[in-house]
Amino acid sequence: MSTTRPTDAPSFRSRIGRDARSGYPAVPYRYRLHLSPSGPSCLRIAVTHSLLALEDVLPMTLLPAVPDAPDGGHLALRPLYQASSHRHPGPAAAPVLADCWTGRIVSTHAPDILQDMGRLFATGGRQLYPAGADERIEAIGRLCEEGINAAAQRAGRAGGDQAERGTALVTLLRALGALERRLSSAEYLLGVGPTAADVQLWVTLVQLDTVHRWHLDAAAVYRLTDHPHLWAYARRLAAHPAFAPHLDLDGIARRHHAQCRGTEAAGAAVRIVDWAGDVPDRGTGAVRAAKH
Repeated sequence: MSTTRPTDAPSFRSRIGRDARSGYPAVPYRYRLHLSPSGPSCLRIAVTHSLLALEDVLPMTLLPAVPDAPDGGHLALRPLYQASSHRHPGPAAAPVLADCWTGRIVSTHAPDILQDMGRLFATGGRQLYPAGADERIEAIGRLCEEGINAAAQRAGRAGGDQAERGTALVTLLRALGALERRLSSAEYLLGVGPTAADVQLWVTLVQLDTVHRWHLDAAAVYRLTDHPHLWAYARRLAAHPAFAPHLDLDGIARRHHAQCRGTEAAGAAVRIVDWAGDVPDRGTGAVRAAKH
């Protein structure tokens, strides 16, 4: 089980506005992201950051894959948290969008950070939130969170009711089936290029195979593999230059084993995607061929 923040910890949810009256206008070079891409929220933000080519306008600092503070936070973020909330009671967790002018935190809420990046900082013409697509993007988000993430956690829960786990697996397979049908005739979820929906789905599939799979039995994992278009899509995005550099398989594994107290199941040995075969060589930047 992962470490969570105390319920009385302050919430940082300011937004980047369109003008100075917001308090946080979308000014280039003013803000900095602090991310640990071994976590799903940070991975979504890192991929979005690369898709929008924001390296120069919105600098990014990478944190250790496994939080290094005793409370489950990052030691490097503690000064920002303390400056923003005196004696902050919770862990100094990522993601963090910080204001370099004031030395304070703007937001730690990943959905807000993603939307502000995609809508206010994008300058290269790529539309991760196309006009009129909000409802479809939100629907994909719900499917990822409820139909895949939450269902996979219930299906892999040690102990408990066998019938409940079976129902959760049905929910998970139904969600994957709906996505399989959609991707059988389309390269991306909403059009000709990746959008925010594709970023969320890809990160969800990474989590399903590299984290949730460890707690599923082998029969369940084999049923997950029976969605060829969906997993081909996941492999294709794993080789995309905006996705591949942020996929830290070793970091995800170390973070999972450091935080998880669940029981490993037989499905842990049944890898769905050869993610390492699709990511670029760290030394040369060249993409290695997938081994399928």
